[in-house]
Parts: sequence; structure tokens; C-alpha cells
Amino acid sequence: MSLIFDRRINRRTPGTFRTKVITKDVDPQISCYYKSSRIKQYFKEHRALRTETVVCDTRDFGIGRRVTAANWKASRAVGDSANQRLCDEQAADARPAPDVATFAQVTRPYTVHGQHAPGLRFGDPRVMAVMAGVVGFTHLLAGFDNPTLVRVVAAQLGCSYTSRQATYDLRGLKRKGLIVRLPGRHRYQLTPLGRRVAVPFTKVYGRVLAPGLAALDPQLPKDLVERSELARAWRQLDRFAENRVAAA
Repeated sequence: MSLIFDRRINRRTPGTFRTKVITKDVDPQISCYYKSSRIKQYFKEHRALRTETVVCDTRDFGIGRRVTAANWKASRAVGDSANQRLCDEQAADARPAPDVATFAQVTRPYTVHGQHAPGLRFGDPRVMAVMAGVVGFTHLLAGFDNPTLVRVVAAQLGCSYTSRQATYDLRGLKRKGLIVRLPGRHRYQLTPLGRRVAVPFTKVYGRVLAPGLAALDPQLPKDLVERSELARAWRQLDRFAENRVAAA
């Protein structure tokens, strides 16, 4: 809600977030509430996505209740801003994975403004743990700092990860434009580019690469091989290749 309404939210703040259950002849609907105001998103007449904000109490946003041009413009600005923020966040998540040039720029070392930016090698355990650590939704509002990264990455790796190592990794992420330091604070947030890189890195490694390599392990027990279509296909290909080589 803080991202959408640009207001401080705590556990006492009234409001909910819900998605309407999709049933036959009913379009999906998302509703976000902040105090007595709300923003709703749905498909209008099965044609286009409609986003609308209803401000029921202008004092929720520090605006007076008198019917004046200034109050009207301020209320309109609140609604326009909330609508735009919600659509921007959805558009950012819908962007495609990084192109080949961006992937190469992230994974290879280079120099920017005379400073060395180390390569973030895809598949490296430490790099993958850092990517998984900084992409968490808990960092969207307040960001993250060095101690937070140390705790998260150490839990991911299952071994020691020091504050000095975190400082090195944060410096590399910043020089590559994946994170930005919050003004006047020792905290960081992901940039749009950082999210576009960190999400595919984490998902591809966790959902494709790691399970796939496990299925190709020749030491995998036979009962697990029978459960995996990939493992069975790989072993069939391996046997076929060995037979061709032997025949030659």
C-alpha cells in the first residue's frame, strides 16, 4: 500500500488488499484499501484494464474537506499518482528478461567511470545467494543494508558470509546499476534493471538449472530416475551415444 498511496503504513493502519475470486462470467478484480480510500482494477466491459481510485476521506492524505479548487486538484493528484504507481509496478514486473547484451554486461567484469565492476557469474553460489537476498519483497519499502544482506546470504549459503564480503558485493551491484543507495542512508534498493536481472537469475537457477543438473547426476538412485522424465530421456540419449561410439 505504501508503494501505491505513498503513505506510511504500520500495523495500526486500517485497510486490506484482496483479489476477487474468478468465477464464470466474472472478471478478476484487484482492490487495495488505505484507511477509507481504495483503488480498484478490473476489466471494463471485457475490453480494457480500468484502474480507478476513490478518495472517500480527503484527510487521509492531508487534504481539507472544503469544496475548493485547490482541494479538488490535490485529490485528483492523489488519484492520478496512485493509479500511475500501480500500473508502473505491474509494467515493471511484466518486462521481459534481460537481453543478451545486458546479460553479458552483468556477468562479465568491466570498468565504469574508472572503477572496477566485477562480473556476477551466473551459477556461482555466492552470486546466486546475493541475488536471492536482494530481490525479496520485504526490501521494497525500506530497502536493505549490509547487516540484512549478511543474514540473508549466510542463511542461503549455509556457511559464513562476512560484512566485508557484503560490502564488496554491494559495491559491485551498485557499480553495475543493479542497486541504488538511498539518499543520506546506508540502505539500498533494487533499480528496475536490478529487478529485471535478479528475478530471472534466481528463478532460472532455482527452478531450472539446479533441478535439471540434479536429474542428470549419474549417481541418482534408480527410483528417482524413474520419477523424472528428464532423467530418463538423458540416460536414453547417453546409452544411444555410447552404442554409436562402440559401433564406430
